[in-house]
Amino acid sequence: MKIFFSPASPFVRKCMVVAHELGVADRIEKLPSAAGPVKRDARILPTNPLGQVPTFLTDDGQALFDSRVICEYLDTMHAGGLFPAAGPARWARLTELSLADGMTGAALLARYETMLRPEALRWSDWTDGQLDKVRTGLEWLEAAAPSFGDRVDIGTIAFGCALGYMDFRFPSVDWRAQAPNSAKWFAVFNHRPSMQATLPTA
Repeated sequence: MKIFFSPASPFVRKCMVVAHELGVADRIEKLPSAAGPVKRDARILPTNPLGQVPTFLTDDGQALFDSRVICEYLDTMHAGGLFPAAGPARWARLTELSLADGMTGAALLARYETMLRPEALRWSDWTDGQLDKVRTGLEWLEAAAPSFGDRVDIGTIAFGCALGYMDFRFPSVDWRAQAPNSAKWFAVFNHRPSMQATLPTA
């Protein structure tokens, strides 16, 4: 198995956290990439026409993308149980995944606006609007976090990666003050070996 990899990507991280939780991370070869929102990586294009990370190659050469597909593939192939098979629990976990990914995507867009767009073209209202999605997502998470307990599944993994990305790219945003329940949960979850093994780097 192979994955086009970026050590800063929260979506790549989510895939690798899943792989660590399933005990198969050491079986995945990390392929270097230079994918970006403007200049795509030509090495990825033959397998993913979007030229984005994460892109995953199975042992039989099938290309999988995006991170949701990759995570569920890994879980299905290795009987992990990180994705409930059916019923209300499945829809609940997938909804959590969608919210966490939406928060992460909004944070990424804010990051691109402040770091990649030429300064004269930056739109502060856009950045504020994206970070406001993170804020309202945190309101939902704050109400839900006390019920998480020691759950380890695709929902909690996705939230862990979302909060980790905020710490990585937006250290000046004091989300813990807004969401103390979430902060308490994250303080424990973030010390899982899978999270520590995948800490983002620039």
